[in-house]
Amino acid sequence: MDSDTRIRLREQPELIRYVRMHPDWYRQLSRDPESFSKLEKEAKVFYGKTFPQRVERIGNQLQMLRLLAGMAKSLDE
Repeated sequence: MDSDTRIRLREQPELIRYVRMHPDWYRQLSRDPESFSKLEKEAKVFYGKTFPQRVERIGNQLQMLRLLAGMAKSLDE
């Protein structure tokens, strides 16, 4: 793995964890350092940091709040 790739990995601890969990990436980055952007995209999907995943998570949280508010309201009556 070239030094630029190692430096970029050190700057992003989540990527280091992802590469350690998926060791095939060591080989892929050693052979093709240009695939670093592909690694970043896959790690975002894995950690749930893509825009659709965040929107879904917020929607789920709002649904839970509505449910709790409904339960609290029914207890007051």
